[in-house]
Amino acid sequence: MGHYKSNLRDVEFNLFELFDRAPLFGAAPFEEVDLDTAKFILREVDRLAREGLAESFEEADRHPPVYDPSTKTVTVTPEFAATYKTWLDAEWWRLRVLPELGGTNAPNSLNWALAEFVMGANPALWTYVGIPTAARVVYRHGTERDKKIAQIAVDNHWGATMLLTEPDAGSDVGAARTRAVPNEDGTWNIHGVKRFITAGEHDLADNILHLVLARPVGVDGVGGPGTKGLSLFLVPKYNFDVETGELTGEHNGIYATNVEKKMGMNVSTTCEMSIGEDAPARGWLLGEKHDGIAQMFEVIEDARMMVGCKALATLSTGYLNALEYAKQRIQGADLAQAADKAAPRVAITRHPDVRRSLLSQKAYSEGLRSLVLYTAVWQDEIALQAAAGADTSLAEAVNDLLLPIVKGYGSERSWVQLGTESLQVFGGSGYLQEYPIEQYVRDAKIDTVYEGTTAIQAQDLFFRKIVRDRSRALTHLLDEIKGFVAAGDPAELAAESSLLGRAVADLEAIVEKMIGDVAAGDAAHSYRVGLNATRLLYALGDVVVGWLLLRGAQIAARALASGASESDALFYQGKIAAARFFAREVLPLVAAQREAALGVEDFVMELDEAAF
Repeated sequence: MGHYKSNLRDVEFNLFELFDRAPLFGAAPFEEVDLDTAKFILREVDRLAREGLAESFEEADRHPPVYDPSTKTVTVTPEFAATYKTWLDAEWWRLRVLPELGGTNAPNSLNWALAEFVMGANPALWTYVGIPTAARVVYRHGTERDKKIAQIAVDNHWGATMLLTEPDAGSDVGAARTRAVPNEDGTWNIHGVKRFITAGEHDLADNILHLVLARPVGVDGVGGPGTKGLSLFLVPKYNFDVETGELTGEHNGIYATNVEKKMGMNVSTTCEMSIGEDAPARGWLLGEKHDGIAQMFEVIEDARMMVGCKALATLSTGYLNALEYAKQRIQGADLAQAADKAAPRVAITRHPDVRRSLLSQKAYSEGLRSLVLYTAVWQDEIALQAAAGADTSLAEAVNDLLLPIVKGYGSERSWVQLGTESLQVFGGSGYLQEYPIEQYVRDAKIDTVYEGTTAIQAQDLFFRKIVRDRSRALTHLLDEIKGFVAAGDPAELAAESSLLGRAVADLEAIVEKMIGDVAAGDAAHSYRVGLNATRLLYALGDVVVGWLLLRGAQIAARALASGASESDALFYQGKIAAARFFAREVLPLVAAQREAALGVEDFVMELDEAAF
């Protein structure tokens, strides 16, 4: 058995009790996956994650991939390579592949539930098996040629990457300098350098399909400045026959020139990629349309969902490892008997602050699980409405609103809980490699950084998902929460529901303040928006998670009232306790954020740099 501890019971609670996903299975457009099959898949992936995928987690961290600068190739440790093959051979990843490409159309709520098991056990697996997302984007946006490439990539289990970031153009994507020059045969030569490319080079697959953002040159009407001038190109590691998929043996001119040494996620190769420097790097324009940023954004949004899911998965297993340790660690007397030197020593689960810490971890891990799966529920809704020919605009807007919360809020809360609560339960032992928590903490920090830092997520949330959307999705979401508060059910959670209602009002005041600052239109007010953006992200995340936890507590209270079994009764009592804790300990802090937001002043931006 490996390090990983899963929470299948809570995953199933979310899917089948909180979000009532059961009616989706076996019905259009998910006919191929009925309810019994879905439950079987959940159990099987859960078992595989714990018993198989988790085995190489520590070994791969201690013996990361080796980069050979003479050949510019990477060799992955055999233990991780075996785990990678185990996941590929299981073929559950095909649930995320389009049916047109040989996959199975499954609800996203099921797919992200499965993703938690995989990423909790061995998170780098998900990044190396990137072809489901890449193939979907290529197929949906591509020409017949591109659709063939997508099919070839899936059939041959190729790797796939997203090449977006450059040394001088990280979050400022519009400053990208990578160029694309057209050839007479319809291909393009790509020239540039990309940085921080996850799984950019490895020996786990016969080929890697790189999705490269570049600026066309020498073509009238395209390739101008900013993000609108960028196009998306398909650039393989090795050249191949587009009709047969057979590799020609020729290395395309795209190479890893460096593999970064990092504080965590060591088995995941983070590469600097040189394109077209030593030899021509030839590729195809996706869809023969210069619409790169919109095409790439589908990959980015999927990646942000992945990061939030990874963060939740690591926090959940971190909490469950800490809980197991706390039950076994005997230390000190019960605080109520502290004056009695002869009092028996007790497990640290009897100490008040350890209980506070464990309940904090439980509330956040279960609340973030609900947040991820609630977002996936909206993705299910988009698929259902699209299949029925209905308007998907509201569902798409709410999903868009939730994504920066899943990624930004989820990664920050998970990182803090792991480092300040999960590790702390272990005391000094948590700092040792004897326990997995120290690797969890190192691996988790990147979640707050890659696929857009928290500040970038916060600006995306406010400017794109609230202001540009004219608050439509936000209003819909907050109206749902207000309706829950107004219903006042169950009565035993009335105090917690009232706290949620106050937090919503505080959140609305922050949004109103920021929208007013935008409307003012001057530099000073713009800076105030920037100073409040991350605060808004945290406050909105707290409100949504608090609401989802209380919704879960409502269902738990009803189950207890109807006579749950002994084991279920303990589970439901835990759901209620986590919701009450979060409502009482976290939601009141939104009021403090409101006061700080309303009082933001210009001195922060007026301060001379030398004064820092």
